[in-house]
Amino acid sequence: MNKLIQEIIIYLVVALSSLFIMSYAVHMLVGGLVSKETENLLIIGTCIIGVVAIGLMVWDVTQRRKGIK
Repeated sequence: MNKLIQEIIIYLVVALSSLFIMSYAVHMLVGGLVSKETENLLIIGTCIIGVVAIGLMVWDVTQRRKGIK
């Protein structure tokens, strides 16, 4: 398998597991303390922040590989 494909698969697994852990951590912290709707909003907000952070890391890696940074 191509090395680039392997690296993309590894990054995808890490990104998805990170999002799962972030959402589970929010569930464990606020689950039962707030309403279900509020918990869902907090989980969605956390996942959006996580996706943005992962996107910025991907952008940084591509810039470094191109030699821009």
